[in-house]
Amino acid sequence: MNATNGDPLPRGKAEEVGMSSERLGEIAKVINADIEKGRLPGAAIAIARKGKLVYYEAFGFRDKAAGVAMTKDTIFNIASMTKPMATIAALQLYERGKLLIDDPLAKYFPKFAEMQVAELNASGDAITAKVPAKQPITLRHLMMHTSGLVYGGRGNTAVHKLYPSGSSIAGATMTGAEFMDELAKLPLLNQPGSVWDYGFGLDVLGQVVEKISGQTLGQYLEANITKPLGMSDTGFFIPPEKVARYAKALSKDPDTGLAQNVTPVLTQPLKFECGGGCLGSTAGDYMRFALMLLNKGAYGETRILGRKTAEYMLTNQLGPEVKNLIANADPTRADYGFGLGLAVRTQAGRGRVMGSVGDFSWPGASGTNWWADPKEDLAVVFMAHSPGPIRWHYRQVINALVYQAIVD
Repeated sequence: MNATNGDPLPRGKAEEVGMSSERLGEIAKVINADIEKGRLPGAAIAIARKGKLVYYEAFGFRDKAAGVAMTKDTIFNIASMTKPMATIAALQLYERGKLLIDDPLAKYFPKFAEMQVAELNASGDAITAKVPAKQPITLRHLMMHTSGLVYGGRGNTAVHKLYPSGSSIAGATMTGAEFMDELAKLPLLNQPGSVWDYGFGLDVLGQVVEKISGQTLGQYLEANITKPLGMSDTGFFIPPEKVARYAKALSKDPDTGLAQNVTPVLTQPLKFECGGGCLGSTAGDYMRFALMLLNKGAYGETRILGRKTAEYMLTNQLGPEVKNLIANADPTRADYGFGLGLAVRTQAGRGRVMGSVGDFSWPGASGTNWWADPKEDLAVVFMAHSPGPIRWHYRQVINALVYQAIVD
């Protein structure tokens, strides 16, 4: 890679790789204006194209209340950007013959053998019956959000009310064993394999990785993904010597005026390391991960996933028989398909954001986002702590600002 100063790639001029420096300059104008208006505390952005890092900047404040400036090495809660990493952990075990993608979850956690599916009344606020699942939950269902194990905070039905609200609250309040015991007792919202509905699949998959590997998910990721890729600031806990680099959100949501923060607080140890949303990382670290996927499993000389495995992960796996509710989870990913652990664009138009068929991504609820576009040989990482609905605004704005700068 021959990158310097800890950069994820060698730096290059935008013009060398078919982008315009002048047009990239629009990013700073837009972001700085929003920071001035109090819409955003700060952000760190990395853009790579054709093997060169053409944009790598920090804006605004890491901690606005304390007047601490944002830096490129600032650590953010990456929330659901954890999910593709947990997926790769399982796919590595698949490559080693330790698991099969269509293994039933009950092979590893027998309590999930006899799952029930709730039947709801017309308004959804009462469970009228429970029927046996027509097929077992498989590891594939966990990777694809088709398991029926939904996030409690993502709906108002009687089933949603039974579930923990999301990954971060589960990781902060339950041990892995308590979490799995709790989920195994609950009725599923949908028949396994029938509906894409956002939920705990990757948290459960992380527990499978722990069971097979004999390591915590954090230990496994460090040994097999983050350390080999040089992601030195990515983990489930921010140690005391790095706490000063941890970003803070604005105390109030700029649109609603309600108090806000990001969860979990990564300076406190989690009760279990949740594969669905509990990692902290930096823009530079996550760019290494994005580039590895863009290069089909390899970053520089380091290969962590086979080329065909990466291609399989990054190919749409949602058939026409699956009801796709992806827009409910993230309106900016409406009309996307889904591979293993992340969204994949299947058609040139219709999407809420620009891109190319085959581009892939999965953003985080704390305000972080990334995507990679193989057709354009492009990877983008946007880090900000803006956890409210404004995060969907920035996903569209940054997308437009990046693509308008491509001039070749």
